[in-house]
Formats: sequence, C-alpha cells, structure tokens
Amino acid sequence: MKKNILFFLLVSVFATAQTNRFFYEYKYIPNSEDKADVKKEMMLLDITKDGSSYYSQDKFVGDSIAKADLEKQLKGGSGNISINRREKSGQVSYKVTKQYPDFKTYLFRNISTDQYKIQEDKKPEWKILPDKEKIGAYNTQKATTNFGGRDWTAWFTTDIPFQDGPYKFYGLPGLIVKIEDVTGSHRMTLVGNKTVQTPTTDKETQMPQGMTIFGMGGKDIEVTKDQFRKVWKAYVNDPTKNMREMMMKNGGDSNQKIVFKTRTADGKEISDPNQVFREMEKRTKETLAKNNNPIEPDLVK
Repeated sequence: MKKNILFFLLVSVFATAQTNRFFYEYKYIPNSEDKADVKKEMMLLDITKDGSSYYSQDKFVGDSIAKADLEKQLKGGSGNISINRREKSGQVSYKVTKQYPDFKTYLFRNISTDQYKIQEDKKPEWKILPDKEKIGAYNTQKATTNFGGRDWTAWFTTDIPFQDGPYKFYGLPGLIVKIEDVTGSHRMTLVGNKTVQTPTTDKETQMPQGMTIFGMGGKDIEVTKDQFRKVWKAYVNDPTKNMREMMMKNGGDSNQKIVFKTRTADGKEISDPNQVFREMEKRTKETLAKNNNPIEPDLVK
C-alpha cells in the first residue's frame, strides 16, 4: 500500500508545473477607419522555466469547455457529435510561444480549416531610453523598437526578473509592463499576476477514425513567414477554396459525408453547397474589410 501511495505522489508531482501567470489587458482597434470601436481582451502570459505562452483567456476557457463536452459525447458512443460553443470563445484566436533559453518564437493561427505554426525569423531590436515612469506598482523604463511593420514604445521593469513580454516581444532587462504602437491601435498593459499549477502536457482528444472537428485538435502546419504570406494571399482571393476541395475529395466516399450549413444575415438557414459557399465568401470578405488593422501588418501584406 505504501508503494502505491508513493507512486501516486510522484505522478502528481511530475504531472504539473509551477507557472508564473501574468494578466495583460489588450486594447486594440480592428478597423483603422473606425477608431472609436476599441476592442478589449484579457490575455495571459504563462512563464515557466522552459518558456512562455501568450493567449486569450476567454478563448482558453471556451476551448476547454468545448473539449470537455466533446470528450463526454465520445465516451457516450452514440456516433453523433454536436459542437455548440455557448461560452464566449474570445476575439483573439492566435497564440504565441517562446522557448528558453534561445527565445525561439512561434505564432499559432488559423486560416480557414487549417492550423499554422509560424516560426519568427527576427527578434525585437530595442533602443533603451533614460525615461522612467511608475506604472501601477512597478518602476519602469522606456524602450522603443520597430517590429512587424509597426513602431512600438515599451515600458519594462527590472523588479520582475523575466526578459519576456506579451505577444512576440522579449529581450529587455526585465518584464514588459506596458507596450503600445505609435498609432495607439494596439496596447497591452500588465494588470495582475499569480502563481498557478499547470499540466506539463496537454492530453490530445482521441477522435474516431476518419473524424475531424474543425478548430479542435489536428496537426499544425509548420511554415516560414514567407510561406504563410502566400497562403494568406490565396485565402483572401478565395476564402472557401479549402472547404470546396474537402467536399470534392470526400464526395465519392459513402462512409464520409460532409455537410456545410450556415445562416444568412436575416437568420435563414441554407444548406445548398453553392449558396453556402457564396454566403461564407461574402461574410469572410466583409470581416476582412473590417479587420484591416492587424497587430503585425508585415505578416499579411
């Protein structure tokens, strides 16, 4: 009995890791032609001894609930899977990770039904200035950089001994407390922190053979920034290409049937593939037009 108890304790120790979690309020203007429309999202920067991860708190909670619901349905064994995201899933869908000690940085984001892992090939080059300011409880110092197609002003503190920060920013002699681009379109401000225990590995949901849930699981396609730009341009020109190809590929397989449904602006459900794709293309292009002020313009130019 004692051996069993000892083994359980060891598993518990190695299953979680201590994480320094920093909360950043992210305010941004998605549409450069409507500066009064300012969005707000709570972002998390989780720092461990091996690296950091920056992501939306709302998206993390929404994805966790959807994953738990999916696993419950799979255990039920009915064969019918329904994904209904009732919880707010967040406005910011991307994630950024950094690996210590070399700060190898990756951006994770989706295009249509595909998930991409984009390796960053540049590091922020900082100019540290003598200006100092008290932000919240922290004594901070000013620094500037040009990164991703924007000029940025950051305030960092040596009170917190992490040379890291939100999004892809790092490399200053302390944690970045506040950073804002010169146009005022994107601003990230540290508003709190705590120590939490997080799982060392994320258990992947085992899907039945031949089943895929878009936006949940699946392998990331690792690409360079140049490769991602080409994919992005193709998507902007033809937003529904992936889905049309998927339907054609599986059209002759009697064991797999893909059905696309959507609703028009007035709430009418449509299921005719051609109508669905036309509606989705129209909606995607409208969304792209209203989100013309990305955090990293160089990535989608």
